[in-house]
Amino acid sequence: MIQRTIASLYTPPDERGFLGAGHIARSVLTGGFQKTDPFIFLMDDWLDKKNDEPAGGPHPHAGFETVSLLIDGEIKEMLESMKKGDFQIMTAGSGTIHTETIEGPTKGRLFQLWLNLPRKDRQATPRIQILPAEHVPVVNKEGVYMRLYSGSLAGIQSPIQHYTPLIVAEFELQAGVGTSVQLPASFNAFLYVISGSVQIAGKAINHDQVAWLDVFDTEEDSQLTMQAGEQGVRFVLYAAKPTHEAIVSYGPFIADTQAEIADLYKQYRNGAMKHIATVPEAQKLTY
Repeated sequence: MIQRTIASLYTPPDERGFLGAGHIARSVLTGGFQKTDPFIFLMDDWLDKKNDEPAGGPHPHAGFETVSLLIDGEIKEMLESMKKGDFQIMTAGSGTIHTETIEGPTKGRLFQLWLNLPRKDRQATPRIQILPAEHVPVVNKEGVYMRLYSGSLAGIQSPIQHYTPLIVAEFELQAGVGTSVQLPASFNAFLYVISGSVQIAGKAINHDQVAWLDVFDTEEDSQLTMQAGEQGVRFVLYAAKPTHEAIVSYGPFIADTQAEIADLYKQYRNGAMKHIATVPEAQKLTY
């Protein structure tokens, strides 16, 4: 079986977040979409908001999905609150608005990914999927604790539905413990270490580092073998099937052409985009 190894390794820098004081942001993905396909970008947002002033607000999206995982803490928003271990996917598709207004003091760490939609699904009806922490499938044995938010891995499966096949799994390995999982060799994949360190194919990935795996043009499965360092490790693994389709990215929108971007802005200004909270109940899925 194909053994996955590390293709590249780097540490994303801290930046001032758009919410102002108490918000540190890291842009986790680099190198451009041709390299990261189907991942458009991933923000690691550290929130330590101490005042009562509202921050953020409603804004539009279209042409992709937001994939949100609250790593630590709690975020109390007007409409979309999350606690540690909660997972959400919002399919913006043909266009929707969502709200990220944080009113009171808030402390938490949020990973929010933009995931490309295949061209045939770019105009999908907007949808929200919520997987609460207490319903996330878990593997817990022999020093390995894995929470599977999306996809299939290690013999378990998440209920999340996909347009772009996606695996999101959080691992905690005790000191010195090793484990292996199988995933499609053609899936673009990376892991982001939250604490401790892990070794893959003789290379160590340390706290705050991002490691991209090599990828193969084959329908075979591949094996990812990992061993925790002396302090143990906690990390999130993302893996997904590339779309192999070019995108046009501008502001909050993803499309196939600049003309489509202009039309999306027109729809938003004219009030044609509806809030995700108003979509039909069939498009609001809580597992």
